Amino acid sequence: MSSSQPRRAFVLVVDACGAGALPDAAAYGDEGTNTLVHLAASAGGLRLANLERLGLGSIMPIEGVAPAADPAVHGRLAPLGPGKDSISGHWELMGVTLPRPLPTYPRGFPPELLQRLRAAMGYELICNRPDDGLAAVEQWGAQHLRSGALILYTSQDSVLQLAAHVERVPLQELYSACEAARAVLTGEHALGRVIARPFEGEPGAFRRVPGRRDYALAPPQRSYLEELQDTGVEVHAVGKITDLFGGRGIDHSHPGTDNALALGAVAALAQELEAGLVFANLIETDQVFGHRKDVAGFAAALEEIDAHVGALVGTMRPGDLLVVSADHGVDPAHPGTDHTREYVPLLALNGAMAAAAAAGGGGSGGYGGFRHDGAMADVGATLLAWLTGRRTSALPGEPFLS
Repeated sequence: MSSSQPRRAFVLVVDACGAGALPDAAAYGDEGTNTLVHLAASAGGLRLANLERLGLGSIMPIEGVAPAADPAVHGRLAPLGPGKDSISGHWELMGVTLPRPLPTYPRGFPPELLQRLRAAMGYELICNRPDDGLAAVEQWGAQHLRSGALILYTSQDSVLQLAAHVERVPLQELYSACEAARAVLTGEHALGRVIARPFEGEPGAFRRVPGRRDYALAPPQRSYLEELQDTGVEVHAVGKITDLFGGRGIDHSHPGTDNALALGAVAALAQELEAGLVFANLIETDQVFGHRKDVAGFAAALEEIDAHVGALVGTMRPGDLLVVSADHGVDPAHPGTDHTREYVPLLALNGAMAAAAAAGGGGSGGYGGFRHDGAMADVGATLLAWLTGRRTSALPGEPFLS
């Protein structure tokens, strides 16, 4: 390929699509977890023809997903640091490793911190415990409507979530409260994310509405996104990517509050862009189906993603790179509804591999790939090598394609 060939890269993060317990999973209470394998078993097999052909079933045995005869790049990636949530997972993919776990609040937030939060936000707070978001709204929603107090809850992750009914607390006021909370949560209480969770409806029929917003802790170091920007590569973020990185390393942000919107944005950018990175989060496998242990919904969401991956592969240009991965797990067979500490899958190919497979006859040829098991940061290192021809010793990770 000519060195002047325009280069593009597309990274799709299938949220919470873990690929087996990490060696230290027992320390998190997650021993034996495997989101993909247990999801497939519960669903009676997965039907993912395009991901199968790329090599998903070559990573490990998955019911319904056969090993590929000639897969693309495939394997499992592991974080270098602690954590099992979206912020640490996405940071790891871009070369940012946490030196220590972010704070969590398994017993709720302490009284002294609650007092500071109330003073900063100007609202009373109710709930204050680890809880499933919908369960918290169902239990506390009526009281919230009467009093105006915000529903505050957390989980095993480093997160503070604030839920409010859109007719009781207007959306911009909820955002302002989250911004005030984010400003308070520093030092020993510098947790990963503050999340706005608007909802609507009547008691017994509450439902979430679009408008979720994540206020993430700023990454503690430079990422591969900033390395790319420094060389003139434009970075397009789809979905919650901009929020997770606090806007750092992002040139353009595109909405992706559900998978259809995010996948539509990726498809549109694939038509429009001549060069650059598209970094997308596909949220529904985590937020809508994973935490609710909705096996059928999770499997259907993967089928939708599979169809879009097939379409994207079919239109890849010579200078394109596609990476499909995840950020953590949310094993449906595991007790509770929280994230699980797992490897993430890796599927990747470049334009030449896609063209070679298509030339095999009716798109039935092989990709000529190989297995790669490594660090999640290898994704960022590969992006830098692919898009700029550069490597850096300042960040972890080794390129698997260049």
